[in-house]
Amino acid sequence: MAASKTMQWSVDSTDDAFKGMTYAEAPIPSVGEYEVLVKFQAASLNFRDLMIAKGTYPFAHKYPIVPASDGAGEVVEVGSRVTAFKKGDAVLTLFNQGHQYGPVDPQAALTGVGGVIDGTLRQYGVYNELGLVKAPKNLNALESSTLPCAALTSWNALYGLRPLQPGQIVLVQGTGGVSIFALQFAKAAGATVIATTSSEEKGEKLKRLGADHVINYRTTPNWGEVARQLTPDQLGVDYIVEVGGPGTVEQSLKCIKMEGIICIIGFLGSSDKPRPSILDALSNICTVRGVYVGSRAMLKDMVRAIEANDIHPVVDEKIFSLDRTREAYEYLAAQKHFGKVVIKID
Repeated sequence: MAASKTMQWSVDSTDDAFKGMTYAEAPIPSVGEYEVLVKFQAASLNFRDLMIAKGTYPFAHKYPIVPASDGAGEVVEVGSRVTAFKKGDAVLTLFNQGHQYGPVDPQAALTGVGGVIDGTLRQYGVYNELGLVKAPKNLNALESSTLPCAALTSWNALYGLRPLQPGQIVLVQGTGGVSIFALQFAKAAGATVIATTSSEEKGEKLKRLGADHVINYRTTPNWGEVARQLTPDQLGVDYIVEVGGPGTVEQSLKCIKMEGIICIIGFLGSSDKPRPSILDALSNICTVRGVYVGSRAMLKDMVRAIEANDIHPVVDEKIFSLDRTREAYEYLAAQKHFGKVVIKID
């Protein structure tokens, strides 16, 4: 391989304005026996990346770190004992490199890409072959780069504990990556989807993606009660992909079906009201479940489903170049996006 250097971003210190990030040249890491060198073609951002740069991420991370968990690219070199990949394969990263199958454990939770292990905001990166999967054949690199975190988290929410069944009802919140992926996966499974959003414009986009019902939570603050009324016999929603946290859990509890599942994925919202108690899971006879992305086995299942149903991720219309990554962070932080914010890497 002719190249010996890679341009990469690093989070060296924390700052609310992302000034702790630097962009510089670095040596390409060498490939071990079981490792794969990837030439990244695209990366995508998650709110986790903003939190790591700001110093507010509550899970394992370190500094300095090459940020971002999500990336897709081409295999350019393989170690002598690698069997899963060959040169030229299109691949994407696994979020927690140690989470291969089954439930996540404390050790696997310490292997997050872009948090503990150097991430994807660089031209070249080396990973163990068990830390990658082949990208979906129906997607380009920009689309594939959106899958490792948001898409897999949504897949885990709908299939990780009790698989979603046709005809069931899923509620998704907002228009971020996790919620839109959950909408797409739910519709592919034959489910009914209720979506909440803050604007009529975003509501129309959600309908075009297949949402059966859209509720504007700004004009309808009691959206939980309204969502329940939209379900057969007003029995409630089977699955809620809960990304708001303190600002939305109360309404989620108002519309969850008995024996339904609320998947706690994010904490984007805020509220001055007292937070619901864990005992509310008993009074509502529901499961409240924290979701931490998913395993490599799940990621491979999800890739097969994406290919079989020809699902295409929703990528925001504004694409950033690698050298403009800080602008991409600012864009995501301002919540100007619809779908995933993607960075093209040359």
